[in-house]
Amino acid sequence: MFISVVIPTYNRQPILAKCLRAMEQQQLPADSPVADYEIVIVDDGSTDGTVAWLQESAVEFPHVRLFEQDHKGPAIARNFGVTEAKGDTIIFIDSDLVVLPDFLHHHGTALKKAYEEKGSDRVFTYGRVVNTCNFDDPTSEPFKVTDYSQAFFATGNVAIAKHWLEEAGLFDTQFQLYGWEDLELGVRLKKLGLSLVKVPEAVGYHWHPPFALDQVPRLIEQEMQRGRMGVLFYQKHPTWDVRLMIQMTWLHRVLWGVLSLGGRLNEQTLAPLLQWLIDSGRPQLALEVARVFLNWYNVQGVYAAYAEMEQQGA
Repeated sequence: MFISVVIPTYNRQPILAKCLRAMEQQQLPADSPVADYEIVIVDDGSTDGTVAWLQESAVEFPHVRLFEQDHKGPAIARNFGVTEAKGDTIIFIDSDLVVLPDFLHHHGTALKKAYEEKGSDRVFTYGRVVNTCNFDDPTSEPFKVTDYSQAFFATGNVAIAKHWLEEAGLFDTQFQLYGWEDLELGVRLKKLGLSLVKVPEAVGYHWHPPFALDQVPRLIEQEMQRGRMGVLFYQKHPTWDVRLMIQMTWLHRVLWGVLSLGGRLNEQTLAPLLQWLIDSGRPQLALEVARVFLNWYNVQGVYAAYAEMEQQGA
């Protein structure tokens, strides 16, 4: 098994450095099904000096192959990476993910076992993702209830035979805003009969900066974009499962409407509480509180985009 680790990146040089150093420290035992690996970096038009830094640091990262594109988004970047990948197996991680030394070995071992049990390679593995805001020591973060994911196919930590991605048609490049391009591909993979095998041993630590109030406008914009892309997802796959995923149901509308008091609990009215939690050393709790109005914005974005779609259809 030769693995190509595909990593799109955009203006994340400091955490990308930690990501790549961890990838270069992979340990492959003699009995590992993973023979070797490469790291395919697709820079999505970074303006923070990422490309120059990678070129200057080439000796430190012997497994890295660097490709560049104009800023077109992660879907196009991942497709580019898969096209250029030399491996028979693709692992997708994000450029803000820091893994442990046995990461590749665990994915490879789980894939080999599943192939043997099923008699085919119609399967992919999904590792554990632990969210952390500890930049200095991200891998010290414990697994939390909020880290649990029910996603079928998410590109934060997934391994799959390359030919299945090609047969499914890769990522849909219509998803140019934030969200859903990986789960939409997952729907197509499921239709091809692929199943998911969870590998909690293949753990990655997803770093993000500690929550602060100045992040709120960007987070709201992301939720509105996610709502629009959610409707595109539903257009492609008009099923109840997709409606649940994108929160386009009366239940979600009522739930977040009630919890946010019809939008009255928002970024302005909750700002004092959020700042108090941040000042008290509880930024993660502040973010969870903020999710009340962030989800409300997401649902508003979904229904606004859906109404626009129906209007255009009429």
